[in-house]
Amino acid sequence: MRKTLIALMFAAAVPTVAMAMPEGAGPMGPMGPMDGPRHGGQMHGKGPYSQLDLSREQRQQMHKIMGEQRHERRELVEKYLAKLSPADQKAMKDEMAARHEKVDAQIRGLLKPEQQKEFDAIQKKQAERRAEWAEFKAWKAQQPQKAQ
Repeated sequence: MRKTLIALMFAAAVPTVAMAMPEGAGPMGPMGPMDGPRHGGQMHGKGPYSQLDLSREQRQQMHKIMGEQRHERRELVEKYLAKLSPADQKAMKDEMAARHEKVDAQIRGLLKPEQQKEFDAIQKKQAERRAEWAEFKAWKAQQPQKAQ
């Protein structure tokens, strides 16, 4: 039972960590090893909103919003970990999506009109990448297993 609970907690935490990483960041990003290094939880270099030319105040407010989002997401995962029926899994996904949309709306509200246009373009590009990735995973699942 204890090992199962630990495995479930780990399984729930992995997607949370993956969602927190910006597109292309990670040990082997598009530009090679350590693309966009992380130091103390802060991203230096290219991030998804680095093209927005944010003021210092906007960056601080965005950092605060993102921190609150991470905290709320962690609480949400813990809330639903004990209940892993299909209905509860769907409820968790729906609530996480709603909170994500709320945060995006808050961030967009901080931006000037020209920054909002760039923000929308970034969001659209990320949605396209997610759709391509989902399509690839579906294709990969349909491929026959190669004998080794």
